[in-house]
Amino acid sequence: LFPYCLLFCILLVIGQPTKSKRPKEHGGNKVFNKKVKPKSPKMKERESADSSLKSQSILTHVMDKSRFQKLAATLSMSAGQSIELRCKGSNVTWNYPSYLDTFKDSRLSIKQLDRYGQLILANTTAADTGEYSCCLQLCNGNDCRKDETKTGSTYIFFTDKEELFVPTPSYFEIVYLNPDKPAVIPCRVTTPSAKVTLHREFPAEEIETDGTDIIYDAKKGFVYQHPTSDHKGIVYCKAESQGAPQISIRYHLLYVEVPKGPPSTTIAVSSSGAELGDSVHVICTVLGEPDVDVNFRWQYPGQEFERPVVTQNFWRLINRGTGHTTRISKSVLLVEDFEAKDAGNYICVAQNLQGETTVATEVELN
Repeated sequence: LFPYCLLFCILLVIGQPTKSKRPKEHGGNKVFNKKVKPKSPKMKERESADSSLKSQSILTHVMDKSRFQKLAATLSMSAGQSIELRCKGSNVTWNYPSYLDTFKDSRLSIKQLDRYGQLILANTTAADTGEYSCCLQLCNGNDCRKDETKTGSTYIFFTDKEELFVPTPSYFEIVYLNPDKPAVIPCRVTTPSAKVTLHREFPAEEIETDGTDIIYDAKKGFVYQHPTSDHKGIVYCKAESQGAPQISIRYHLLYVEVPKGPPSTTIAVSSSGAELGDSVHVICTVLGEPDVDVNFRWQYPGQEFERPVVTQNFWRLINRGTGHTTRISKSVLLVEDFEAKDAGNYICVAQNLQGETTVATEVELN
C-alpha cells in the first residue's frame, strides 16, 4: 500500500502547475516589467519649440570679458552706459536706429572679426532707444544674400528719468491717416513700464485706447488700426513713471485721399505762342498722396542744342474741403530769351512708386 500512496503523491505534485508560470493570453506581451524609454520629441516638434529662440541664437550681449548674455526680445539699460553686442558669423550685417547713420555718430563702432561681428555704442542716450539686429550674409563672389535662419534682434530701452519719450529732432510732426492701412503716432518711451495716454489738443480730452481700434505699443507708439476722418486733428502723448508727467511733441493728424496708380499729371504753358526774346514757363502738376514723392524729367526742343533752361520743383499740402488732404507737386521749366530752336513739343514725365505718366504741350514761334 505504501508504494502506491507514494506514487500517487508524486504524480499529484508533477501534474499541478507551478506558481511561477502563467498561461499566455493570446496577443499578450511576452516580456513583463520592461522599462519603457521615454520618446524624444520628433524633429519637427523640436524645431517648432526652438523657433522662437532661433532668431536670438547668434546675438549676445557682452556683460564683461568673461560673461555673455543671450538677448531676449527686449532689454532695458540706463542711459549713459556703453553697450557691446556680438553676432556670431564671419560676415555679419547690422541694423540699428537710422539716425546714428544720419549724423555719423562717432559713439558707434562696428567691426567684423574672424568669428563674430561686433557693435559697440558708447555713452548711450535716450535717443538710442530702438531695435538692434544682425544677420549672417552668404556670399558667392560679389553676390550676397541674407541667411534668414541666422538672425538675431532685440529692442533696447535706454531709460532716462529726464527723457521718458524718445527724443526727436522736431517739435511738431505730421502723421498721415490713410483709410487702407494703420497709422502710427510715434511717441515711443524709454521706460517700458511708463503709463502712456493719448490726448487731443482741441477740444481738450483724453482719447480712449480700447486695445482694438487704437492700441499702444511701447516700441511703436499709438496705432490707429482703421483711421477715419474723425481722427484728424492735433494730438500729443503724456507719460508718467515715478515722477512728474511728461508731454510729447505735437502730432498733426491729416486724413488723406489715396489715389492709386501712376501720377495724375497735367501740363500747362504760359503762352502757346511766343515771340523772339520772350520768357516761357512750362508747368507740370501732379495731385497725389501727401507722403508719396514724385520725380520729374523733362524733354524740350532746345535740349539737343544744349540750350540753357531753369527747372524748379516744389510741393505743398492742400485741404480739399471734405476732411481730405492732397499733395500738389509741381515742376516748372523756364526758357529765357526764346529763340526759333526753342519752338516745338515740351514733354514732362512724372514718376512715383506705382509708375509714370507722360504729358506734353507745344509752344510755337509767332
